[in-house]
Parts: sequence; C-alpha cells; structure tokens
Amino acid sequence: MSAAEIFRAEAAKRILIKDGPYGTAIQAEKLSAEAYCAGLDLIKDQKGNNDLINLTQPQIVRATCEQFVAAGAEVLATNTFNANRISQADFGAEELTAEMNRAAARIIREVVDRCSAADGRPRWVAGALGPTNKTLSLSPNVNDPAYREVDFDQVKAVYREQIDGLVEGGVDFILIETVFDTLNAKAAIMAAIEAEQALGRELPRMVSMTLTDLSGRNLSGHTVEAFWASVRHARPLTIGLNCSFGASQLRPHLAALAAVADTLVMAYPNAGLPNELGLYDEAAEETAAQVRDWVEGGLVNVVGGCCGTTAQHIAAIAGAARDCTPRAVPAAPRETVLAGLEPMSIAA
Repeated sequence: MSAAEIFRAEAAKRILIKDGPYGTAIQAEKLSAEAYCAGLDLIKDQKGNNDLINLTQPQIVRATCEQFVAAGAEVLATNTFNANRISQADFGAEELTAEMNRAAARIIREVVDRCSAADGRPRWVAGALGPTNKTLSLSPNVNDPAYREVDFDQVKAVYREQIDGLVEGGVDFILIETVFDTLNAKAAIMAAIEAEQALGRELPRMVSMTLTDLSGRNLSGHTVEAFWASVRHARPLTIGLNCSFGASQLRPHLAALAAVADTLVMAYPNAGLPNELGLYDEAAEETAAQVRDWVEGGLVNVVGGCCGTTAQHIAAIAGAARDCTPRAVPAAPRETVLAGLEPMSIAA
C-alpha cells in the first residue's frame, strides 16, 4: 500500500494527530545570531531564520520532532515554512533553500522511521510549504492596483525548487499550509503536480487555509467554501484550516468546510490569540477542550496545533481525540461548483 492508502485506512479507524510548530520551540531556545548562522558565510543577520537551523542546529529540530512523536503525533511536518527563495531573500540565504529542504526532510524522516520501527505505529512526513511573503492576488502598491512583485510562474518555480528538495529528503506528502492567498496556493499545487509528473509516482497533497478575519475569509477574499471549490481539482489528501484564531473561533468555519469537502479534513489551531507581547497564553488543556468540541461535532479527521502550541498541547489534543469517531467523509455531490469570492453551485 502507498503512504496515502495507509493514511486513509488509518484515518477511517481513528482521528489522526498532527504535530505542532517548530517556530515556538526554536524561539524558546533563545538562540544568538551566531548560533543561527553557526559558521556559515552569510552577510545578513540570520537571527530569526528558523529554517536555517535545519543546517546549523539540526539537533534542535530533531529533539522537537521527537517530543511531538512522544506526545502522540503521527503526521510530522518539516521545519520549512519559510524555506523558499522568496522568503529567504530577506536573509540573503536564497542559495541554501534546496539544501535546507533536503536536510529538514531527512531529519524528520529519520525520526519517523526510527520511532515507527520501534513500535510498529504508522507515521508520515509532510513537507511544509508556507505562503511566502508575497501575494499574487493583491498589489502591494495602493496607487497601482495592477502591480505585482511576483508573477504566477515565478512563484510556481520557487515552490517547485522547494518541493524537489523535500522529495529528495524523503517526505510522504506535500503540505501547502497557512494559505492567505488562494492564487499562491494554486501555484504551489501546480508545482506539486508537475513534480509528481516528473517523479512518475503519486505525490499526495495536503492543503490548509488560514482565515484573516472572523467573517471566515482569507486575505484574497475567499470563503472556505469558495476556497474548496478553487482547489478541489487537486484532489488533496486533506483539506482544512490552520493558524487563524483559536479553536473556538474557527469552529463555524470548520463546520462549513466539513460539510462540503469530499476528502479528509485536517485542522490545527493556534493556542488562542497572542497577547500584547505576541505570546500565546492558552494552556494545553484549554486548547484541547476546544478541539474536543470539534471532535464531538464530527468535524475533523486529523487535528494538531499551530502557533503557540507545544508538545504539551499536542499531548492534550491527542488525549481529547482518543477513542473518538472520525468525521465521515461525504460522497462527492453531483453538481458543478464554481467560485469567485463566493461559491456557485449548478445542480446536475
């Protein structure tokens, strides 16, 4: 069986558990600029370049992954949220992006394989693609609405380089996450499809949207239903929501997505909203209780944590989801669904 087939079979039995963020764990280390760089010859200050530590401080990434596994995580993402040329340009580290992705995937692959060999429990590696810090749908210049800093082909090429590195490192899936611009996500999807064709084998995709306001839209203005209509053609292994707000605020939007998506739903919220210092105060038990509400409502197949969550949060979420019935995946409707900012359905 392929990784995706095993994943679907396991998801039919129980709610699967995704890990939490690497950024929260890395920030807790309070690394100096020198520790981030660790001897690499880079001109710009690298402090805050969390993706670089796949190369310079791999033991931190490895230890964090091991903590998530011990907490019960079965879907382990790579520490590559900003490991792309667009984001790495801020640090002058563009030429290291392919190496960052290969190294990140190899670290997580080694931990997952070692732990699964020890206990026989299936686990999967998801290669994480962040949204970059550019948008294809909106102009950064209020005086020139038509202006774009990047175009579709550029963004697709950036994602393709990242995906190729992740695949070389041994990922099972590609996770296109924190989607604030649907067009950026479509560039990532096309890059993944082209990579799949070049490989000559399946390269399953996970897609996860982030909401930018409580009305339930992302930055490019799409509702969750319109977003699903826009990316459904990619036949993602999972569709879902991450980051955004706390779990309680995400619930109505997650319910809307769960009602229409004919695939597995994965959601991983922040630990509430940050305080005035940008820190997350929500305790693990509180996050888990809110996720339990999702579970009891039959809204999810895979749950985990995003910003501010720790291994303690993942353990609490795993406990809340244990022995609970996963969401039943509905049959695909016999209708045409189109989307602008809102979906439009045409019955067969």
